[in-house]
Amino acid sequence: MLSFTGSLKVWVCVNPCDMRRGFEGLAALVSEQLKEDLRSGALFVFCNKRHTRLKVLYFDGSGLWLMTKRHEKGTFSWPRAGEVQEGKILLAPEAFAMLTDGVDLHGAKLRPWYRRD
Repeated sequence: MLSFTGSLKVWVCVNPCDMRRGFEGLAALVSEQLKEDLRSGALFVFCNKRHTRLKVLYFDGSGLWLMTKRHEKGTFSWPRAGEVQEGKILLAPEAFAMLTDGVDLHGAKLRPWYRRD
């Protein structure tokens, strides 16, 4: 069953990814490039060079999910590789939802009263 909680970690690979990659290719990126554990229960998000397609890899405890989204018009608001030290960023689930809905996250910030632990 696919269900996400507020404590979900969403790792975003900021470097472009070849969208022909499948389960094994993306799993290799998670361990080699992102240096994260695929079975941690986190979402791992990848984007193509033109920022028009996303792939999300997720291990739910019993198997791997591979989800894809393609923008029909426009592009995803994607972090620039130069803005990030390790080639990855950790997003809050709410920010991930906004990103997939087409919200531009550049310049967005959380209000001082909004804190998540």
